[in-house]
Amino acid sequence: MKENIPMCEVVHSPSMEPLWSPDQSDLGYLPEGPVGVLPGIFSWVSIQHGERAEYGSLNRLNVESMENETLKLSGRPGFAFPTTDPDYFIVGMERCLQLIHFPTGTSQVLSEEISCGGRGTIINDGMVFPEGVIFGAKDLKIQKAIAGLYFWRLRDRQLWQLRDDQICSNGKVIQKEGHQWNIWDIDSPTKQVVRYRFDIQKGQLSESEVALDLRKLDGFPDGMVSTPDGQSVIIAFYNPHEVSHGEVRQYSLVTGQHQATWRVPGAPQVTCPLLWNYCEKVQLIVTTATENMSSEKRKRYPESGSFFVSQTKFDSCDQPHRFDINDLH
Repeated sequence: MKENIPMCEVVHSPSMEPLWSPDQSDLGYLPEGPVGVLPGIFSWVSIQHGERAEYGSLNRLNVESMENETLKLSGRPGFAFPTTDPDYFIVGMERCLQLIHFPTGTSQVLSEEISCGGRGTIINDGMVFPEGVIFGAKDLKIQKAIAGLYFWRLRDRQLWQLRDDQICSNGKVIQKEGHQWNIWDIDSPTKQVVRYRFDIQKGQLSESEVALDLRKLDGFPDGMVSTPDGQSVIIAFYNPHEVSHGEVRQYSLVTGQHQATWRVPGAPQVTCPLLWNYCEKVQLIVTTATENMSSEKRKRYPESGSFFVSQTKFDSCDQPHRFDINDLH
């Protein structure tokens, strides 16, 4: 267990630059899950279009033309990952996984419904890897530990419930070690990153161990990505309080050391990071949200809901695994 994370050993602390702001304010309410799709294009989800909305959208942003394509969905998506056909996405929406064709909006249900929490929970963050999808859910009121953590196995399309006691399941990193898989997972209200060993055959997690204890920080850890060497993670922090800027932080998974901070000016509620190969460089892209902000608070944080970008010192990075579209139809 990595306790008392050192907060002073920061390699660098640059400010991120605004990249793009949605024309429609509802798209900026809760953007998450940016993923590279094609050169110059990444996808992202708007989980819900406003405080009372029960629908969201799947989007593709072209950073060269700064044009964003939006597909309005019938429910609230927690995540979306492109397949080997960039027009098809595997999407965790409401309470099941779906295969969605972006140009037409047609969908195919891939999984049974999640079991925990009834209609009080919906799918939230997830990650694809060669064996399937690890994904979590959230209590819609972010109060009770009634949300589950799940594994959808690709080869037989079986859905396994791994946990039933999370509140708001967010960032995930999955790495193979020998014949086993390691999973790092965030349940945001706990302010911790925990590690499991995962048995694919049995659909079982080991007991959790705390990899990063972030309870001394003001904000809540949200989305998370691995650095290219797999030794560290970059975490977006969602801060609902009155602070001067948002933050994205990098920590070593080996020592727990705080290695870097990126400041996000004018947007304290940072939701998800993406490391992305673009123009022969690795860029850090982050999404931010206006969720639950009053009109007065939005004036104080005018860049909330925008996307930000920063150059990194990484030489190259891998993109998330893509399922073969022929395995999903």
